[in-house]
Amino acid sequence: MGLKPVVDFLKELSKNNNKEWFDEHRTAYQGHRVEFLGLVQVLIDGIAMFDPSLTGVDPKKCVFRINRDIRFSKDKTPYKTNFGALMGDQGKKSEGTGFYLHLAPGHNFVGGGMYKPQPDMLAKIRQEIDYNPKDLMAVIDTEDFKSTFGKIQGEQLKTAPKGYPKDHPFIDLLRYKSFYVLKEFSDEEVAAQGFVEEALVVCQKTAKFNEFLRNAIN
Repeated sequence: MGLKPVVDFLKELSKNNNKEWFDEHRTAYQGHRVEFLGLVQVLIDGIAMFDPSLTGVDPKKCVFRINRDIRFSKDKTPYKTNFGALMGDQGKKSEGTGFYLHLAPGHNFVGGGMYKPQPDMLAKIRQEIDYNPKDLMAVIDTEDFKSTFGKIQGEQLKTAPKGYPKDHPFIDLLRYKSFYVLKEFSDEEVAAQGFVEEALVVCQKTAKFNEFLRNAIN
């Protein structure tokens, strides 16, 4: 599955982000969207082998719309210049853990976790880190994790969350408000024939991180 045409289309869209150009190239967009849906289907099927919660998930429910919501934005460009998909048990509406695929020229990545979990879920994750930090460290404090993802991503509080001391030994982890990991890919890597397999490897590594989060919130 070669994704170079998809990448090239997104590059052109970023240069011509207006309705007139998009209408002229709508047929091309629809073709690339079908190709992206096919990629998401392959990833869902592959992920379901090690995360059964994705079994039978419809890729159409995972892929985000390309139209931007510009009602409250100063940026009035009408279209996103990326293809994105959140693969969770409820598709892009999943509130729990998920896997994310993002294709955008110069900013492609694969990963997962939880983005801005609900307050009750966030409290449970922090409690699990407090009670069982070794379980999380066993996932993130490994050479494999660090070489793939670096570290956990997500916005952090400037100070300790309520109920935890500022000198808590794992205060840096407790300060997170989102918990996700990302592996970036160049445009050339995305366009290469082996990208799907590489993306699945990243998802399998993400699954270990997701398992900790899922156990915490459940």
